[in-house]
Amino acid sequence: MMNDISRMHPRTILSLNCAVTAGSVLLCLLVSPMRLPGMELLTVNPNWLLIWVVAWSVKRTVWQGAIAGIALGLIQDGMSYHNPTHAVSLAIVGILTAKLQKQRYIREDFISISLIVFGMSVLAATITAIQFSLQPQEIAAHLARGPIGEIWLNHQRISLSSAILSSLWAPVVYYPLNRWWEMIGSIEQPQS
Repeated sequence: MMNDISRMHPRTILSLNCAVTAGSVLLCLLVSPMRLPGMELLTVNPNWLLIWVVAWSVKRTVWQGAIAGIALGLIQDGMSYHNPTHAVSLAIVGILTAKLQKQRYIREDFISISLIVFGMSVLAATITAIQFSLQPQEIAAHLARGPIGEIWLNHQRISLSSAILSSLWAPVVYYPLNRWWEMIGSIEQPQS
């Protein structure tokens, strides 16, 4: 397959890479609201967009991670509700994941990616809970669908459930995308 792609015109390769990348985002967006067997724990689904942002940011710059996080966060806000925004948490996830790549003890294998996704899921849920807490009492209670004091009680259940599921499903998104981007990178920068 690599030989077939390497024979293509550079613009065709770029277009194909953009299509695969955008298609993977679209697939994550479509799977996000689905309640499929094995993908739900205590009424919480995996955070597919967070998994994608981690997969993207692990080999990118801080700015690229931040932009991807903001873009996907705004798309998620458009699919659900914009208050609290998902853009803040996903941007921070993109930034921190990109910074982690510079650490020598972080490798790009399934276990490392799953651990990164686990930690980032807890962080994203915490950022969302903080945003709820910063709202005026009436608005926060309405948005959280309950008393304001329950936000932090629900935070534990939501963050752990999301982190467990997201880290278990992370290789499903990371492995094919990482292989694709490595192949495209090797075509764009021929070895001498």
